Amino acid sequence: MLGTMMDFPLTLQYVFERGTRLFPDREIVTGGLGPRHRYTYRDMAARVHRLASALARLGLRPGERVATFSWNHYRHLELYFAVPMQGAVLHTLNIRLFHDQLTYIVNHAADRFIVVDRSLFPIIEKLAPTFESVEHVIVVDDGAQCEVSADTLDYEQLLAAGAEHFDFPRLDESTAAMMCYTSGTTGNPKGVAYSHRAMTLHAFGACTADSLAVSQRDTVMAVVPMFHANAWGLPYASTMVGARQVFPGNSMTADRVLQLMQDERVTLAAGVPTIWIGALPLIQSGTYDLSSVMRIICGGSAAPRGLIDAYDKLGLNIVHAWGMTEMSPLGTVAVARPELDDADASTRLDFRACQGMPVPGVEARVIDGDGQEVAWDGQTMGELVTRGPWVAAAYYNDERSAGSFTDDGWFRTGDIVVMHPNGFVEIADRARDVIKSGGEWISSVALENALMAHPKVLEAAVIGIPDERWSERPLACVVPRAEFNGAISEHSCRRFWPSSSRSGGCPSGISFWKSCPRRAWASSTRRRCARSTRTHRSRPSSPSPSGA
Repeated sequence: MLGTMMDFPLTLQYVFERGTRLFPDREIVTGGLGPRHRYTYRDMAARVHRLASALARLGLRPGERVATFSWNHYRHLELYFAVPMQGAVLHTLNIRLFHDQLTYIVNHAADRFIVVDRSLFPIIEKLAPTFESVEHVIVVDDGAQCEVSADTLDYEQLLAAGAEHFDFPRLDESTAAMMCYTSGTTGNPKGVAYSHRAMTLHAFGACTADSLAVSQRDTVMAVVPMFHANAWGLPYASTMVGARQVFPGNSMTADRVLQLMQDERVTLAAGVPTIWIGALPLIQSGTYDLSSVMRIICGGSAAPRGLIDAYDKLGLNIVHAWGMTEMSPLGTVAVARPELDDADASTRLDFRACQGMPVPGVEARVIDGDGQEVAWDGQTMGELVTRGPWVAAAYYNDERSAGSFTDDGWFRTGDIVVMHPNGFVEIADRARDVIKSGGEWISSVALENALMAHPKVLEAAVIGIPDERWSERPLACVVPRAEFNGAISEHSCRRFWPSSSRSGGCPSGISFWKSCPRRAWASSTRRRCARSTRTHRSRPSSPSPSGA
């Protein structure tokens, strides 16, 4: 027997229509280096229609990819809707990737259009000859003082040429809406194609009380980049419920972020630990009034227990969350269970520093090497596997997919965790040697391969070392060829690091060794190496991986 409910497609058209129809006067604010921009959901809706029309006139067809290389701002939000609602796919490019990775991603996704902020245009201009499928480059003027080539299109001029109304087609909810690529895997990045259904259900998931609890009463500020796992789904969730939205624009320094939070009376902010670590001394100075802030969502890498405690003392609530590109990205949120209300403060803090419980819509279990589920005892470690309506079932056009899923279809996260009896997940280690720095994933393999190109280098390995600001920074361990022992400098090695769109992915320093295990280190060997380099800390002048 079948139910008698309507067959209603879960697409981003619903998210868009609900927000713009019910909350037309709700405000969207963009900060940055220039004057703040303000407009309403009504204004946004009108521009989305014009943009969709203009792109269609330019030749955009259903299923084709439109890439963005942009900061967080209102025009990026317009693209979040105008592209997927007409059946095309929005592909957000991570501006911090190495150049060769960007080339691979653009070509693998077969991007036909690239929309780029003027401040970031020099990178796209440099890489343009390596792109195989790009036909149009559209430049968003964000006030940067740099020249753009004559063969580009201006975003505002393009939009102005569009019709006032665009007839968005009725889409199958399984149609791809967005694409993101992982940035910390072994080898080339892997792509995930998010369906309309996944994005819509993820928006619902982010609005549930025991998740991010986004509501119409919130003023939401996504400090997490819109190119980083869909800004954790906040643009869609916020639009669906009619929340006021604030974007930091092209300036992500701690002082500007805090000033914007104060001035716009933000209630919910979201960003990686690096942002909140850098902001802490400024908040402690009493310069900013953040009394409106009800919760700060912190994820991308583990939020230190001490950071959560420090913000508690300032009356600010950090909510620890965990997710992955493959999970759209929301997986777990550390919302305190009522049983912890009577626990002592230290115990409550311990659980808030965990990754939290799976949010409604996500199932999680922990398995051993034989694929059997381990005990929920807070001690037995295993690999975290997940499934759910917004969890990827495969990578896009990638033969490596099979190794990332169990035989019965669960996604293998690669995180080694323990599961507490109350369902809280606590990450203990990584199954892969990826380095998480300031919320960004850095592949040690790419750095090792670059160092190995040095004619005086015999072996190289890159490991993560603790860092108070970035959580973890890469350290290169180099073994010179015998004939060059003592005749190789850190400076000469630096010249072989890969060209990067953002310099934060390069090692903070180099430690020279007589011998150095290669990539296939046992975990115990890596731990010994890490202990040996514990006194080697990132230099204060080391570049920011987040641009903050």
